[in-house]
Amino acid sequence: MIMERKRMDCPALPPGWKKEEVIRKSGLSAGKSDVYYYSPSGKKFRSKPQLSRYLGNTVDLGCFDFRTGKMMPSKLQKSKQRLRNDTLSLSKGKPDLNTALPIRQTASIFKQPVTKVVNHPGNKVKTDLQRATEQPRQLFWEKRLKGLRSSDVTQEVLRTMELPKGLQRVGPDTTDETLLSAIASALHMSSAPITGQTSMAAEKNPAIWLNTSQPLFKAFIVTDEDIREQEEKVHQARKSLEEALMADGLARAAELTRDMSVEGKASA
Repeated sequence: MIMERKRMDCPALPPGWKKEEVIRKSGLSAGKSDVYYYSPSGKKFRSKPQLSRYLGNTVDLGCFDFRTGKMMPSKLQKSKQRLRNDTLSLSKGKPDLNTALPIRQTASIFKQPVTKVVNHPGNKVKTDLQRATEQPRQLFWEKRLKGLRSSDVTQEVLRTMELPKGLQRVGPDTTDETLLSAIASALHMSSAPITGQTSMAAEKNPAIWLNTSQPLFKAFIVTDEDIREQEEKVHQARKSLEEALMADGLARAAELTRDMSVEGKASA
């Protein structure tokens, strides 16, 4: 693995401390970088907790940013302001009247309820049946995702997944992208079997006869050949992942051996 190393002084730390940034130029992790710090005696530190334990009370690392090597007072001020606001809200003692479990917003298509903890375990929470019922979804809502593309760390657009030829779209102005979004949504949001639109009337007027609990494609049959092709794809994906993990492990082992050799020479 080809790597570029940049070592420079770190003014935020005591005199003699060095910051090293290692940028990977090849391999699966190309473009990523690791940051290390070296003491005046040559000792290497890989994380902020290690740095804090070594320096102790000599340096306040509360607003020290390990990635940039600079003091960031804004982070400390935001943390203090957040703590002050939490203290004020607790002192006011206002009860939380919202009894609905919050839903994580990081991935809207995944249902991930979180646990709500109250101050008094003996409290009984009333269930709002009207709020508990699942809200209806818009018809053909998957079309809003049209035109979106996923990319890797180098901003290169990833190749679109190819769906089996047996899957035929249903609905006005639907594309393979819309169909893929509908299938992914059905897999993550419903525990019912995926059969597609079994009614032939959906082709004549999807706005009336469409089954909203099923993806936007006609009913299909999974053949033995489809299963064998999928098994082969899974096998190839696992093989590629194994090769990538082995290559990354060898690269890390070689880097660790080289670092130990440099530390040994420095201590000698």
